Amino acid sequence: MTERTRAHLAVENGTVLSGWSVGAPGERSGDLVFNTSMTGYQEILTDPSYAGQVVVMTYPLIGNYGVASEDDESARTWAEAFVVREMSSIASNHRATSTLPEWLAANGVVAIEGVDTRLLTKMTRTEGSLRCIVSTEDSDPDSLVAKARAAQTTDGRDLASEVSCREPYTWMDDYDDSYPGLLPGGSDERLRVVAYDFGAKRNILRSLVHTGFDVTVVPAWTPANDVLALEPDAIFLSNGPGDPAAVTRGIEAVGELVGKRPIFGICLGHQILSIVLGAKTHKMPFGHHGANHPVRDHITGKVEITSQNHSFAVDPDSLPDTLELTHVNLNDGTVEGLRHRELPIFSVQYHPEAAPGPLDSSHLFQRFRDLVRTSAAAT
Repeated sequence: MTERTRAHLAVENGTVLSGWSVGAPGERSGDLVFNTSMTGYQEILTDPSYAGQVVVMTYPLIGNYGVASEDDESARTWAEAFVVREMSSIASNHRATSTLPEWLAANGVVAIEGVDTRLLTKMTRTEGSLRCIVSTEDSDPDSLVAKARAAQTTDGRDLASEVSCREPYTWMDDYDDSYPGLLPGGSDERLRVVAYDFGAKRNILRSLVHTGFDVTVVPAWTPANDVLALEPDAIFLSNGPGDPAAVTRGIEAVGELVGKRPIFGICLGHQILSIVLGAKTHKMPFGHHGANHPVRDHITGKVEITSQNHSFAVDPDSLPDTLELTHVNLNDGTVEGLRHRELPIFSVQYHPEAAPGPLDSSHLFQRFRDLVRTSAAAT
């Protein structure tokens, strides 16, 4: 029997928990966040939006269906560390190419099992955003707590520029044949969209292609003139990690694009767009991270269950008269969607592309396409 390696988790408030390593050896720190998804751990770990965060899964058993390479949402893992109550060593899935512990070790993800994830979740809900560290190298409680208190937070960090692509590229992949076909495909008429990569997930790009867009992805710092030189029909602003107010080059570029093309923003893109249009953002006590958040769409009157990952939000009291509140979180009243009253611009805080999560909101990509076509017809 292989000898197991001890691992330890320390929080800046002095809490220290001991468990077992189920990933790579090492030591990683960041903002402690809990995710309420029952499945989708691979998509979560490869989502660039989780850069700077240590992810705690609230569901007690994780890893039972293993890992399938086609489920990656980017080319690498981004979460700083991974925390679970119990890790499954068996992958019961015909698609699996490895077990989750094997994949975590191979991808350099520090992970710990056997700790009280319920305690960590309740702690975060009560005390708000906390820094923590997960280590297989240090077992001294005082040393670990000191490291947690010295850890860098996501506040004021332009993490989008760290996770973004380095050069522009074209994305052409549609959904895999096995993906649920709830979103209607586009017509033969293709529209050109430039997507700012603030930490884009692959399924967002697939959703755009499926809806009828030819997609060119550009880095987070790309000037507006370079984007307009590509002659796009529309602009898309992706999800991403960190503090939206710190993405100054992206804010500047988007500010110069407003009024020149239809724009759709998701998550960090929604926050950046809101700042450009005169609103303010703030860090939430513990954020929204999961695949089961109810949101009311004021346009349709429907309630949709949504996938979310954000620690910052738009301040509803800061909205200028030019912006209309279109979506609201039914758990806490958070701003979940906006649209401009005059310009062809809208955005949502959550993830309509899912992966993981429900597909209730996938129709927003079709709404974007319809907006682009209507705007073109009016000019």
